[in-house]
Amino acid sequence: MYGRPGSCYIDIPGDFVNLEVNKSSVKYVECCPPPPTSMAEHSAVSKAVSIIAHAKQPLLIIGKGAAYSHAENNIRKLVDLCGLPFLPTPMAKGVVPDNHPNCVAAARSTALQHADVVILLGARLNWILHFGLPPRFRPDVKVIQIDICAEELGNNVRPAAVLLGDINAVTKQLLEEFSKRLLKYPSNSEWWKKLREKIKNNEERSKALALQKSLPMNYYTVFHHIRELIPKDSILVSEGANTMDIGRTMLPNYYPRQRLDAGTFGTMGVGLGFAIAAALVAKDRTPEKRVICIEGDSAFGFSGMEVETICRYNLPIVIIVVNNNGIYTGLNEDNWKEMLQYGDPATCVPPVSLLPNLHYEEIMSAFGGKGYFVKTPEELQKALKASVTDKQTPSLINVMIDPQSDRKKQEFPWLTRSNL
Repeated sequence: MYGRPGSCYIDIPGDFVNLEVNKSSVKYVECCPPPPTSMAEHSAVSKAVSIIAHAKQPLLIIGKGAAYSHAENNIRKLVDLCGLPFLPTPMAKGVVPDNHPNCVAAARSTALQHADVVILLGARLNWILHFGLPPRFRPDVKVIQIDICAEELGNNVRPAAVLLGDINAVTKQLLEEFSKRLLKYPSNSEWWKKLREKIKNNEERSKALALQKSLPMNYYTVFHHIRELIPKDSILVSEGANTMDIGRTMLPNYYPRQRLDAGTFGTMGVGLGFAIAAALVAKDRTPEKRVICIEGDSAFGFSGMEVETICRYNLPIVIIVVNNNGIYTGLNEDNWKEMLQYGDPATCVPPVSLLPNLHYEEIMSAFGGKGYFVKTPEELQKALKASVTDKQTPSLINVMIDPQSDRKKQEFPWLTRSNL
């Protein structure tokens, strides 16, 4: 961030903006013309199409590079034309709507583990995609890598085909080639049957958790009510541990470039800053659009005082803190008191535990926004409706959940790769 007095320039991947600041307002201004468009070599496109045409279990992985390239229209055409199952990475959600019938996000592990051909559209084979290695991927998987950054090509896995160029332009090249071959992957294949069976099974498990009536609430119950009550075109900002991971699966995106989270480096503390930037852009471009910032309680602690900035500029952001009294898991009030009987909390209390039942909503109230402390689905619904309806005032909903609430059982441990 840099610039002359009264303004600051901010480098954002895929964009370059100027925030003009004066005593009463902050204004978002675009500064630069679009860069020149680069295309892949024709021979590379032909090779990629041939590999896809011979795939038995193909998978298209859409990365945030596709969102930066504004490739949504051509990628949607490619998915529909070829009948390919697709999986979005977190910040690519919405490039093709999450409710598209070819989205296999609910069968993510199965899709990655059994695909024989993977087409990477602006996605990196980093920790988010388990480095492209077994056991999360097949040892003999063929990777077709499409990226504008030459230094990303061939990282971790040697590609079977490389298409260097702008994602939107290269997708258009693929469409032109596929239109000559009229390839349509059969929807009744064994691969599609396997994926749909896994999708159905996982969605049923998530639904059962979401509809549980027990108190305190679990993550899935909270996200179920959030999904039902926020506008479909909301800009979603999310960070945390389980809060972010479960939120990715439970909160669909229907439009591109409407989700911001901890990203490639899993950085905590960025959520409120992202929400402020999103709200400033929305204020100028799409003032009717809501910014919903969903934070784990630990993640909120990294930059919680940015609530003052939100209130100072009167940005009607809805912050939802999913509060489990800790990182991944915490302690309830009784267990906390029991721990203190053993001595100094610095040595007796687990370092991932935070003080129980903290009232984060009072921070928002202190700066002039609206704060809500909720423990039940009914209180959550009431607070969400009030916050979404009020388009003038920032709000913070502090949602207490079971400190031991967790993700549904996973097939693989976190960050599984070949040598773990």
